[in-house]
Amino acid sequence: MEKIEGKQYKFGLVGRNISYSFSRGYFAKKFEKLGLKGYSYENFDLSKIEEFKDVITKVDDLKGLNVTIPYKQDVIPYLDKLSDAAKKIGAVNTIKISEKGLIGHNTDAYGFQKSIEPYLKKHHNKALILGTGGASKAIAYVLDNLNIAYAFVSRTGKNNGYTYEELSKKVLQDHLVIINCTPIGTFPDIEAKPNLPYQHIVENHLLFDLIYNPEKTAFLKKGEEKGATILNGAKMLELQAEQAWKIWNT
Repeated sequence: MEKIEGKQYKFGLVGRNISYSFSRGYFAKKFEKLGLKGYSYENFDLSKIEEFKDVITKVDDLKGLNVTIPYKQDVIPYLDKLSDAAKKIGAVNTIKISEKGLIGHNTDAYGFQKSIEPYLKKHHNKALILGTGGASKAIAYVLDNLNIAYAFVSRTGKNNGYTYEELSKKVLQDHLVIINCTPIGTFPDIEAKPNLPYQHIVENHLLFDLIYNPEKTAFLKKGEEKGATILNGAKMLELQAEQAWKIWNT
């Protein structure tokens, strides 16, 4: 990439309560490794999505943003255009800022698919998606692409899904992939876990937690106890971050 002396290239993360952010540290190391002077990445911790306008209008030299919980859907009305994938998914986690305006992309889907594919076996043909927020939409999009049937699980059973109380032994053992898209179990609340009947998890299960801190959530520990294959969100985050970097620079 061309480096112009004195020019500033600013990037950042939009979300709420994001002091723990993976992205800021990741990109700081990346800039240093690539010897990029004048490049910076900061957190924009917004108490409400309406504050997004201030970020766009008041921060000079802004080239790109990542978006995290809880604004992956709420940010869409503020954008000028969506990529085809972001449009289909209905959630945005990457924004390119250029002369053409604010373009919304979704790199969660790319990161998730590349992370989970190596671990999928023939019997992994049905999945439960825990949560119905922006991240869950990207997961559903990928499962559609992989021809894996899925059902959502939430407290209310929205999207024609299950409530946690409806998760019987039959349901769990019929859905051998379980993906946690909720923030339950994130540091510092590391003892918390989604309300599943964990006694019905078996060795053939694959449990994927989008959370990366802690490295092994209570949800994943329960799966490991039952001999299931477990994956956290660290690799997915790295992959989606690299894809975002590519988008910002093309």
